[in-house]
Amino acid sequence: MAKKFYLTTTLPYVNADPHIGFALELVHADIIARYHTLQGEEVFFNTGTDEHGLKIYRNATAVGKDPQTYVDEYAAKFRRLPEALGVMPEVHFIRTTDTKHKAAAQEFWRRCERAGDIYKKNYKIKYCVGCELEKSDSELVNGRCPIHPNLELEFIEEENYFFRFSKYQEDLLKLYADRPDFVVPNFRFNEIKKFVEAGLEDFSISRLKEKMPWGVSVPGDDTQVMYVWFDALVDYISTIDWPQDETSFKKWWVDTGGVVQFAGKDQIRQQAAMWQAMLLSAGLPPSKQIVIHGFITSEGQKMSKSLGNVIDPFALIDEYGVDAVRYFLARHINPFEDSDFTLERFKEAYNANLANGLGNLASRVMTMSAEHLPDTSTVPEHALPEEFKNAFEHFNVQEAAEVLWQWIGKVDARIAETEPYKLVKENPAKAKEIITECVSDLRTICRMLRPLLPSTCEKLEAAILANKKPENLFPRKD
Repeated sequence: MAKKFYLTTTLPYVNADPHIGFALELVHADIIARYHTLQGEEVFFNTGTDEHGLKIYRNATAVGKDPQTYVDEYAAKFRRLPEALGVMPEVHFIRTTDTKHKAAAQEFWRRCERAGDIYKKNYKIKYCVGCELEKSDSELVNGRCPIHPNLELEFIEEENYFFRFSKYQEDLLKLYADRPDFVVPNFRFNEIKKFVEAGLEDFSISRLKEKMPWGVSVPGDDTQVMYVWFDALVDYISTIDWPQDETSFKKWWVDTGGVVQFAGKDQIRQQAAMWQAMLLSAGLPPSKQIVIHGFITSEGQKMSKSLGNVIDPFALIDEYGVDAVRYFLARHINPFEDSDFTLERFKEAYNANLANGLGNLASRVMTMSAEHLPDTSTVPEHALPEEFKNAFEHFNVQEAAEVLWQWIGKVDARIAETEPYKLVKENPAKAKEIITECVSDLRTICRMLRPLLPSTCEKLEAAILANKKPENLFPRKD
């Protein structure tokens, strides 16, 4: 029976068009999912859209649309993104406005309520609408949220339901102690451990419907809707048909050891602490691992509409092709730290490493093979390099890509040193041996390409099988 593997991205808010930052998360998660498929595992890969919350309600109101119409339009754009990015076609797409998700969120609430972890109180907080989170003074920089410094903090004072987050401090610390690789990378794990060690405060999990009617109704209280994070995090189990299908839940959540969650560095508290406490309260097992990535910047600045430096992934794909975008996000964007993205840097990497690198190598090897080998069906491929597999086990997509390009460089160097295309006249047997070795290496390169550049892998596989020069994989861009 095949080993099972479940991973999910976060669900981006549908309050703006898809951007390169979420494309990074989606591509890195897809590469990991495809690698596990390559290893013969059965994979459940989840993504989707987060469609409730105050800023979505306000945006819809500002453009004169009812919230459902507004989120339907944006969700359609996000639903196009996985296909445009070459994400595996089996990916699941959950919307927090789906009927099954709303039912799951309400059942989750009931279970936490039965555990005695939900209560009602009056409160007053500083609130960042951009984060959809309350902010303590210690988190602010010059009185503003450091992630959304252009937004004024709001002051909320009302009676809402709260979750007993404070109850789970010791349970969370035990979870972290028992799972030394629970959060990747380790420096992010240290961040969340320090946060929990400092003490936890209960957090609000509802809003008054008369002030913010756009959300999942609180069970048994029609005056309140669920706070967006409490609703959205449940998608990780609603997408596998919890609570109505216990068989599916056991298969993907229990038997796998839990879900692997990809998320940005601004969501570590929600993913690694809040959600884990919620699961404990509901009597469900914790997640398996949390993989935290950095932000994509442009010339050192955070991408924003106001600065005019936002990169549209659809436009980039239209001009350079899907695998060129996947390549850059895999090899030139650090999986854990902030990384810079400029169109100039993208184009330079495309020409140097795809057009002149991989594309040129495939053309040279298969041109020689077509001329001097009778067929390639019996040419073996090597086992995947251990350092390649090890990189994937540690979710280091960039390191895996580096191993792959080292192989490309190694084959290029062998051709330059031995010049088999000249050797065929002097020593045809030796030339044939070298060309065969190059084809064997190219087959191994092709296998390593499968999770990273699946479309290119298919084209290259077809060329090797037919023993002919492939089409121009990456035309040079001037």
